[in-house]
Amino acid sequence: MRHPMATIEPGIPRGAHNPEETRGGDRDDREVRLRVEETLRHHVAERCEEAEGVDDVFRAQLAAAVSTFALRGGKRMRAAFLWWGWRAAGGDPDGRDAPAVLRIAAALELLQTCALIHDDVMDDSALRRGRPALHVDFAHRHRQDGMLGDPGTYGRSVATLAGDLALAWADDLFAESLPDGPARRGAQGVWRAMRTEMVAGQFLDLHTQATGRPSAATALRVAYLKSALYTVERPLHLGAVLGGADDELVGGLRFVGHNAGLAFQLRDDLLGVFGDPRRTGKPAGDDVRQGKTTYLVALALARAEALGDEEARAVLRRSLGDRTLTPERLARFRDVLIDLGVRAAVEERIERLGEIAVRRLRRVCDDPLVARRLAAMVRAATGTDGGTGTDDGPGPDSGTGPASGTGTR
Repeated sequence: MRHPMATIEPGIPRGAHNPEETRGGDRDDREVRLRVEETLRHHVAERCEEAEGVDDVFRAQLAAAVSTFALRGGKRMRAAFLWWGWRAAGGDPDGRDAPAVLRIAAALELLQTCALIHDDVMDDSALRRGRPALHVDFAHRHRQDGMLGDPGTYGRSVATLAGDLALAWADDLFAESLPDGPARRGAQGVWRAMRTEMVAGQFLDLHTQATGRPSAATALRVAYLKSALYTVERPLHLGAVLGGADDELVGGLRFVGHNAGLAFQLRDDLLGVFGDPRRTGKPAGDDVRQGKTTYLVALALARAEALGDEEARAVLRRSLGDRTLTPERLARFRDVLIDLGVRAAVEERIERLGEIAVRRLRRVCDDPLVARRLAAMVRAATGTDGGTGTDDGPGPDSGTGPASGTGTR
């Protein structure tokens, strides 16, 4: 049974495609992305207009920065998973519910904006999507304008506020777009859980680095909470709930998202070490320089210790957290991961998780079109279609997870 959604027109800019005017046929992922971006553009424009009524400088700098960051986003993968989760539950892309679903998908993109801005501050990352990270950009403005105080402190502080503002905009848009009826409470529960899980994952990531006691199990826990859940599993879950899905379909889609989301994060970990900056939009080896104890790294340390390979252990330990790591030493770090068989093992696990997700999709999705689109998205997200598997770089277009790879949901 499907529940009625609040009918809220997303507001389409002049000359843009109006989703309510198009009838018949199924949208491909590119069109879904365009519809989400139209909705997001309209919402952030409204928020910036409100900000101008508060203060001109606040609007011109902080609100504008959040708006620009959100609109130059990646592939809108989380929004797409939400959309197709809703479609799996019987959502009609031409129905009166579609505009509200698009608005909730846009809210999810603003939540991602918050997460990325804050993540860059905590990791002290210089680049995001091939451009200076927001805190770096604000530090540069501070120096350029001859302002008082420390530029770095100013940049980090303002970027923290920018992330907070993005979260406020996300929550407002989500609340405004919620349906009446039984789906409302369910959607609120998913949104609340997703935000808490994101914070928990980020905290555990920082805590693990600070304690210096990495393990493969802890690394998977961090990967699942920090990224896998809110990238795939929760968007699918939220979309299904909005479509009034029964428990069986919700459970099946969460199982798919659980495995696909973990595979996505493991792919992202590989890209953090082996990725091409021209495709990822981030400097090569940043995860190593930041001392990230990812599953890839934790597995390498465990294997080196089990083999008694002191040279490999020394290379890994010296490299992790070394902000001055040279390209030559990064290449040696990569060689160690390859020699230990860790890169191949993680690649194999990604393939296995993706296959598990796709097989389950065929059993839980009654609509062949929806099953095909979601299967293609799983392969794209996990990088098993020949792409990067990341939603964070420019790309061609511009928990504990299960230790066995079989899933628990």
